[in-house]
Amino acid sequence: MGEAGIHAAIEPLDGRVVHLRPVEPRDKAAVLAILTDPTVDQWWQSADAAADAEEKVRDQELAVWAIESDGEVVGFIQADEETEPMYRHASIDIVLAGAGQDRGLGSDALRAVCRWLFETRGHHRITIDPAAHNARAIRAYERVGFKRVGILRQYEGSRDGSWHDGLLMDMLAGELRD
Repeated sequence: MGEAGIHAAIEPLDGRVVHLRPVEPRDKAAVLAILTDPTVDQWWQSADAAADAEEKVRDQELAVWAIESDGEVVGFIQADEETEPMYRHASIDIVLAGAGQDRGLGSDALRAVCRWLFETRGHHRITIDPAAHNARAIRAYERVGFKRVGILRQYEGSRDGSWHDGLLMDMLAGELRD
């Protein structure tokens, strides 16, 4: 594993059908459109989507890639890593706008980033934490090799003040499915 933090180490990645490239300030409008897409907003409830879009394109701690299909940005995927040797692992979040859903693009992007995290960054475990009632996302993550670990009770707040459970999922090196 290199010494650079995850943001400094980010590089373009290719899946079978998607191209992943580091997000740039020019992607702010695309990221904002993704965050405010109704199929995304129900899961990724941003209190200030414009500020979140700005943060995504300027974040210096996370690795954030634009997911491109046929030259269009259809989503983004981000990774973070815990570097403490006793707890070392990576975590992922992914967002696809409605136009990118149900086409295998998310699974392809996940495989590319997981492969990079395992092979290039040297991680042995990756986590992801969808809403416990987001069946579509959970099925997609399981197809890639993530396994259900447990329920995170009242894990995430909603704009209406309610709380919902999250599902902790993880994948170990060697469990990635093609």
